Order: sequence, then C-alpha cells, then structure tokens
Amino acid sequence: MPDTAPGSAAEAMLDHEARELDRILREGAITPLFQPIVDAGCQGIFGYEALSRGPSDSPLHSPVTLFDTARLTGRLVELDLLCRRLAIEAFAALDLPGRLFLNVMPTSLLEEDFREGLTRAFLAGVGLSPERVVIELTEHLPIHDYALMRQAVDHYRRMGFQVALDDLGAGYSSLRHWAELRPDFVKVDRHFVQEVDRDPGKGQFLHSLLEVSRSLGCRVIAEGIETAGEQRCLWGMNCMLMQGYHFARPSRQPPRRLEQPAPTPAAVSGSFGASAATLCRHLAPVAQGTPVPEVVARFRDDPGLRCLAVLDAEQRPVGVVRQHAFLSLFTNPFSHSLHARRPIDAVMDRRMRLAEESMPLEALSRHITGSTQGGQDDFVIVDADGRYRGLGQVIDLLREITALQVRSARQANPLTGLPGNQAINDILAARLADGEAFVAIYADLDRFKAFNDAYGYAQGDQVILAVGRLLQEVVGEAGFVGHVGGDDFMLVLQPEGARASCEAILERFARFIPTFHDQAHRQAGALTGGDRERREMPLPLMTLSMAAYPVPKGSRLTAMEIANALAELKGQAKRQAGNSLFVDRRADGVMR
Repeated sequence: MPDTAPGSAAEAMLDHEARELDRILREGAITPLFQPIVDAGCQGIFGYEALSRGPSDSPLHSPVTLFDTARLTGRLVELDLLCRRLAIEAFAALDLPGRLFLNVMPTSLLEEDFREGLTRAFLAGVGLSPERVVIELTEHLPIHDYALMRQAVDHYRRMGFQVALDDLGAGYSSLRHWAELRPDFVKVDRHFVQEVDRDPGKGQFLHSLLEVSRSLGCRVIAEGIETAGEQRCLWGMNCMLMQGYHFARPSRQPPRRLEQPAPTPAAVSGSFGASAATLCRHLAPVAQGTPVPEVVARFRDDPGLRCLAVLDAEQRPVGVVRQHAFLSLFTNPFSHSLHARRPIDAVMDRRMRLAEESMPLEALSRHITGSTQGGQDDFVIVDADGRYRGLGQVIDLLREITALQVRSARQANPLTGLPGNQAINDILAARLADGEAFVAIYADLDRFKAFNDAYGYAQGDQVILAVGRLLQEVVGEAGFVGHVGGDDFMLVLQPEGARASCEAILERFARFIPTFHDQAHRQAGALTGGDRERREMPLPLMTLSMAAYPVPKGSRLTAMEIANALAELKGQAKRQAGNSLFVDRRADGVMR
C-alpha cells in the first residue's frame, strides 16, 4: 500500500530538488543576468546588479526556490559562492562599465564553512578591483547576531568593497539592519516606488527616507521603476539612483548605455520634471446622474473624504462635490425629502480648478494663486485628453513647492546663487529626454588666478558675481545659466539665437572687465605675474572663453558625454587669443 502520510509528498519533492541542486552545483549550471542601475542625474549607467537563475527547464529555475533548497539542504554557502564567481566572470567578460552589485545572503557569511577572501580571489582572477564591487546584502530571514554581522561587513569594507542593503522597508527589521550595519547604499523596496507619482503617502515616505540617508552619508537606490511618471517623481525628489523595467529588464547581454526614455509631454523647467501627476490622489469619481443619497452615503462612510469629482460618460470632469458645502444642504428635516430623488448634477459645484497631469508644479502654483476661485483647497487632475486622473490638494502642492525650493537652495552655488552641478546635470538630462535640439555652452575665465593674486579673493568674487549677472541678463528666462564652480559656468540655450547670445556676452564682457583693473594695468593691457618657473612676466588681462556643443534633435547622448565633449572643446577655445567662442563643427548646423 503506498505511503500517504502528509509529509511524504513534501519530503519527496525536497529530495528531488536536492538531487537537482547537486547537479546544478556540480555542473555550475547557473546563468548570471545583469540589470542596470541608472544614475538619472547624468543619464548614465552607474552599475549593474547581478541576478542568478537556475536552468530554464529546472524546478530550481526561480532564485527563490533555488536558494530555499540550498538553505534547507545545508548548501547555501556553496551556492552563494558559485553565483558570485560566475557573476564576476561574466561581468568581466562582458567588460561592463560602472560597479557590480553582488547579491550575498548575510546568513551565508556566518556559516561555519564560509571561507574569507574567496570573493577577492575571484576578482583578482579576472582583473577587477574590489572598489568596483558592492556587496548587496539580501535577507529573507532575521539576523540574530548583529555583532558577527558587523564584523563580516567590516571585513568586506577593509578589502575595498562597499555595502548595500536590499529591500529597505520590507522583510525582517530592515530599518534596524540599516542602523546597525550603516551601509553605503540602501535599496528601497519596490512597494514604496510603484505609483509613487499617484500616491502622496508614498512620496512623503520616500522624501523622509532620502533626508535620513543624506544625513547618514548613504545613497538611496529606488527599485521597481516601471513608468516615466515614477521616474519623474523620484527625479523631483533628488533620488538619482534608479533601477527597474522602465530602463531595462535583467539580461545576459545588458545595455552598456542608457536608452533615452520616450519623450513625455511633461514640460521640464525649473522643477526638473516634477508635475501635477506627483500630487494625484486617485479617488473613485461619481458618474453624472448618480442619485444624491448615494453620494451622501459615500461621505458618511468615509469622514475623511473631502471632495469628489463628477464625470460625464467620457470620463471628463463636469463638476465637484465638496464635503462641507454638500452636507450643509441636509441641515434641516426637510432636506432629505427635497433632494432624495435629485441627481448629483443638480447640486454639484461646476466651478473647479483643472490641472493637466504634465503641468510643472511651478506653473500649477502660479495657476492656482492667480485664480479668482479662492478658498478651494482641491483641484481636479486630468490627462492630456481632459479625462479624469484624480484629485490634488493645495496643501500637497505647497509642500512639494517648498521641497523644490529647498532642493534648489541646496544645489545653488553659495557665491552666485546660480544652480550648481546637480541642477546642471538635471537640466541636461531633462533636455535630452525631451528629445529637442539645444546648445550646451561652457564659459570659463582665462587668467583668473593671476587677477586673484594681484587684487585678492574679495575682488575676484566680485568678478565672478558680475559674470554671473551678465550671463543671466543676456540669456534671460529663455535659457539656463548654471555655476559649475570657481570661474566656470554652464549655459543651456535654444538653437535659435544661441550664437547671437554668445557674441553679445563676449562683447559686453570685453567692455566691463577692464573696469575691475586699476589704471596702470588697463593702460599696459596686462598684469605682472609669474610663469611656472616663477619668473616675472606680463600677463594679458582676463578674457572669456566659450565652448559650444550643439546637440541635435533626438540625440542619444548622455549628460556625462556632453560634459566630456565640452571639456575637450574648452581646451580648444582657450587656445584662441582674446575673448573667444569655439563651436563644435560636427554639429554646427544646429546652432543658429
């Protein structure tokens, strides 16, 4: 008679999986896949997470089943080290850029048969530096001995590795893991990322998490990004490291550069992608013709409900129902009988504020503050076709605008108040994502050090401030002016009129810069300074060199590649005498 005990089937399955695991380990039948981690600030690839899969026709193809079987059969360390070795070898063979994020089960570090130094030996075998590797601690079981775990993490750090904590916000005491292990990176669980552009609660959680991470000197990686809206929302929060299907799926042959996401209708200006969609609360609407008692029941069942949108048959808003005004209709005994048979259309408020989901927050703020419909705290968010997306609240808008202003202040150059390096990366990446042609221009003062030596740093700061004002006055609101640092500036202009703007800047600079020199230097047309051998020699007065890199429509460049190209062009501009503009000839037709 066959054995029908409840545990028999499970035991037989485990025995079958144990034999399959033995075959996989014996044959090294693990396939490493790689998924890029994107640096959204420069629109480049920061690194790759290595993911392991069993044979496609195996019951252990799934990594969850694979590692669970290894844990139950006491072969976790063996499997963990095999996956690491194969991932390192594949990463090196593909010659992928950036960093390699290696998944490591923390419990395997504490096993008795774990041998130290093997990961470094694997790297040495393929010529990879430990500084390019991040040990990503992936935990699905609780950590009981934090003292031992800290020792293991410190061991990796001493060898040059960095450490990442996976799935923050999920699993076993992940916040305690963060506090105890102090990782260099934390990866936020995808639950908090999905639809963050539509869920202000998730947005507040991530905003707080980013603030804490900055205070701890830790970088946040947002996982599970699947839509352009999620990317834009995180970008607006200054979360620059991202990972998810929106960029690329795990693959044996991953992309070596970031494919530009399809252009979106969102206007990208000072808010760098933050739009009305980030404020959207999707509350179930009310259809035209709905009886008034049904709407009364909605409000009474949910006392926190403030407002409802009323939609027509094509899902376009035709009015709103505001809790306070609506329920005040039922303050006397005759109200219910009066309104019981009426449709909601008869009592809804047809005056409402509409905001298209791609409207930048700054434009939305101007729209609302300039509106004559005062006292209305809620507004309706629609898509490009005017169809309902959800509701937004003015308080959320004020909170986001404040966060943007704080972010802008943090990024600004402390001397000029102009946007700094991160904002420059943001604007370049945003223009590239938009897909339209533009011109990136690097402006640099020549012989500024000699001026500082002759007149002092206070006078040098006055020159920097004057140049910053000059650039802003000429460029105006039609372009972007950023301060890289020192005497270096970055401009982003539309192709039309870019050359004329550069020539106007050079002309005005030539007129005002002599006024910063004393009469003797102006008459001589030079300062007295030293060369590299410290010999006294005359040095011409300061000049301004500008290097222009026109970016054509639909360019597949990254912000980093543009910066590298401008660095090369700047050297050529400086080799020209006097105030000069050097334009990259390969794309000169873009600039007009």
